[in-house]
Amino acid sequence: MSGLSGESREHASVRLIGRYARGDADIAADEVWALEAHLEACATCRTRLSDAVETGAPDVTSLIGTVWRGLEPSLDTAPTMPARRRRPVWLTAWLTPAMAPWLAMTVGVVLIALALDLAAPGFSEVSLVLLLAPVLPLGGVAASWSRGLDPAYELTAAAPRAGLHLVLRRTASVLAVVVPVLLAAGWPAGVSAAQWLLPCLALTSAALALGGVFGVARAALGLMAVWTAGVMAPSLINRSKSAFLDPDSLPVWGLLLVLGMGVVMARRGSYTTVPRVSP
Repeated sequence: MSGLSGESREHASVRLIGRYARGDADIAADEVWALEAHLEACATCRTRLSDAVETGAPDVTSLIGTVWRGLEPSLDTAPTMPARRRRPVWLTAWLTPAMAPWLAMTVGVVLIALALDLAAPGFSEVSLVLLLAPVLPLGGVAASWSRGLDPAYELTAAAPRAGLHLVLRRTASVLAVVVPVLLAAGWPAGVSAAQWLLPCLALTSAALALGGVFGVARAALGLMAVWTAGVMAPSLINRSKSAFLDPDSLPVWGLLLVLGMGVVMARRGSYTTVPRVSP
């Protein structure tokens, strides 16, 4: 990061730490993220930050002292609560509690679709597993950034590190759960990963790209609705394979994937604000 000292690449510069302690609003978002990531693992820089707050931000020090003096009498008489098992920090960075029920529901939907495919193989020219596979990760992506589902949403989304980095982490977590389940269900259903994996990744990237404008949760749910109305419903009604899942359409899906990721990288700064990650 640009604030690293010339003497050591392992520590942030005193100037950057001082600006951060004073709450300087001119620090770039990616520089703030890099500094906070460094502070999590560097005790030396945390000590420097503490010293900078005491000397460069007396109002903050005064406020902390006032709050502590008000809390100290009640802390002496408060009952000791049993220790709670804490979630690992790395797990919190990749997952949110709101994602668990959505991922469980996604696995359940895949199993139901597989059961229907095996019970009525002649019902349609295309299996339900194949029809659902491209959009199943979108539910988990939406849950990752839903204000109504995540009780810690405001705290997470308002943090400087809650930008594109965290969006990509949580999206990768969803894919890491859903894709293996689809691969396992595709084998008995006679569905090859080549038929759905590229559309799945393309729609996920499109949700992130649109999320920079409309909000990630809203974009993901919108794409799910469009796919259901425009692809799944006609295929099931006509009992025919959709042209969107033909092998000839794979180059189009590949182009959509590249465009989606290009838009995400070009607009990466739009994911640092709360309205862009939630409806």
